[in-house]
Amino acid sequence: MAPQKFRAVPTFKQRSGGRYPSVPDLAESPKNPCVTARPRIYGALDLGTNNCRLLIARAEKRDFMVVDAFSRIVRLGEGLAASQRLSDAAVERALGALSICAEKLRRRNVFLVRSVATEACRSALNGQQFVQRVYKETGIILEIISAEQEAQLAVLGCHMLLTHKDIPSLIFDIGGGSTELILTMSDHNGPKVLDWISVPWGVVSLTESLGYRGESRTERTHAYQAMKECVKKIFNAFADRLTKQKLAPRSLLGTSGTVATLGSIYLDLPRYDRRMVDGLIAPTSALRKISQALSIMSVKERAKIACIGEDRADLIVAGCAILDAIVEIWPITTVHIADRGIREGILRDLIARYGCYRRPFNRERF
Repeated sequence: MAPQKFRAVPTFKQRSGGRYPSVPDLAESPKNPCVTARPRIYGALDLGTNNCRLLIARAEKRDFMVVDAFSRIVRLGEGLAASQRLSDAAVERALGALSICAEKLRRRNVFLVRSVATEACRSALNGQQFVQRVYKETGIILEIISAEQEAQLAVLGCHMLLTHKDIPSLIFDIGGGSTELILTMSDHNGPKVLDWISVPWGVVSLTESLGYRGESRTERTHAYQAMKECVKKIFNAFADRLTKQKLAPRSLLGTSGTVATLGSIYLDLPRYDRRMVDGLIAPTSALRKISQALSIMSVKERAKIACIGEDRADLIVAGCAILDAIVEIWPITTVHIADRGIREGILRDLIARYGCYRRPFNRERF
């Protein structure tokens, strides 16, 4: 039996006149979105280089309420740095997770869903073939978004954690295949991006290129420093660009698995608890101390830490190196931690355009 087709939403690219790789009958806009007997359900799916994440939420007056969620580490970008292709094993892992997402979307009777893929699909030679197979087997239309769109959605998803005292703020998103740095302002019209950069180094790509699973602490320390210096060179160029524009962040906000994990370790949680971590403001010195301690541990030692586990044990150090480089360049005393980002940004955008309350941001500011 053919998979159910999910109603797709027009994308940034489509609205600006570009081509959207979807079936035309899925891109129709809903009419009279406020005339409905019950609140509409929206979906946001983010397929990254390392994770597959889904949020399903019900639109409310000024926000949304999550009714279902899913997250699984799929390592779609595993081996990509060497082969420039998505491996068969990685594709099968991703399809398994996406099939679960498709079933959740069906069961929840989702009105509109936007499903995005990021760096792994952007850079893989067979990325489009993978997208076509996903649609054929699951009915999900994956949109391969640009790094700029990825940065936009991350900002939209987490900027509300900042106050007027925190701006301008440097928001950073450490992904599996890339890292985005976005300098933002925010006022009653929503966030405004002042400048941004995306670098092709995330926890998967950096680990596969420079990570070393040596037996000695000296080897691990050298590998950590090599990863940090690799990204720091690019970040320094961005810092110089901001200086020339007389721009400087007053705060740091991290939205990624790395900073959320470090936050949970800082709180000494027996297991990860989003309610405790999302919105946490942690001392930069404490996060650096944890990062450096993790960098000299073996993979087995890191796996024994409850909030890391086996799935993240080999990748967390690359994320620590990226974070360490950021806070070394911008030595701000605290880091805001967000366990939210692209998916929440998608939901806010969908509900703003098709729901009944005022848009949460001005699109011309991006």
